Amino acid sequence: MLPIISSFVLGMLFALGLSVSEMINPARVIGFLDIAGRWDATLLFVMGGALVVTVPLFPWIQKRGKSLLGAPIHLPTQTHVDASLVIGAAIFGVGWGLGGFCPGPAIASLASASPSVLFFVLAMVAGQWLAGRLASHWSARK
Repeated sequence: MLPIISSFVLGMLFALGLSVSEMINPARVIGFLDIAGRWDATLLFVMGGALVVTVPLFPWIQKRGKSLLGAPIHLPTQTHVDASLVIGAAIFGVGWGLGGFCPGPAIASLASASPSVLFFVLAMVAGQWLAGRLASHWSARK
């Protein structure tokens, strides 16, 4: 039960941080990506703040090998760039630029009950489902 409660509390804290930093506002993200127009550096500071916390702690996290609740930490093992990584990053980037959302802020924005946010989240879930189906299809062909 503790992992569920801690996941909920940390998810709410993350959603609160996204809201306070206005990262649930697609105009902020689109403004960040508009480097030739009215560039908005807010997202850069949010990312920088995350890195200031994460980078110094990452070696300790890797050495521990488990979460604070004792669950194993599963880090990616792939070290090379392949076509699926590039294609996935491109699809993510296009969706991020067109919609102004990435998954976390999109889910946090569901609280607004905006039809456009709901449509984006449904499209995101459908895309994740399709990617999973295609990945299992391709792995079965190997």
